[in-house]
Amino acid sequence: MARAATSLVTGSTAAAREGAIAALLAAPFDAASASVSSLAADGPASSASRLPAPAIPFDAVILEGLGVAATPLETGPGLQVMRIAPGCLCCDGNLVLRVTLNRLLRQRPRRLFIGLASSEHLDQLRSWLAAPPYDQLLALEPTVHA
Repeated sequence: MARAATSLVTGSTAAAREGAIAALLAAPFDAASASVSSLAADGPASSASRLPAPAIPFDAVILEGLGVAATPLETGPGLQVMRIAPGCLCCDGNLVLRVTLNRLLRQRPRRLFIGLASSEHLDQLRSWLAAPPYDQLLALEPTVHA
């Protein structure tokens, strides 16, 4: 099963984060040649491998906090954008992020971007995303600093 190429995007403003994600989305994407970090070897069949294949390939974005008035990111064909309340996503916002992430991953996006207002606990968040069950579903890319 292909894992979603996943990038964490940090930046001092929502406009900077959303602009950086929009630029990444505009770049050509080839799933076959996407860089994938070696989080975990593909192991035995898991619940992730039993998920149905997506009907139409799409990208997903999870944004922390309120957006900007003229956001370049709108849900539409090929893109699903979800916003979650601001707060530390590895601490008090963990449950909200986990629920949102699980809902998106059931639909099997090919790419996932998570926009973070703060990079304070970035290492803990990356560790959490690299652990089961997400290690079978996500291929963490290098962090993007907008």
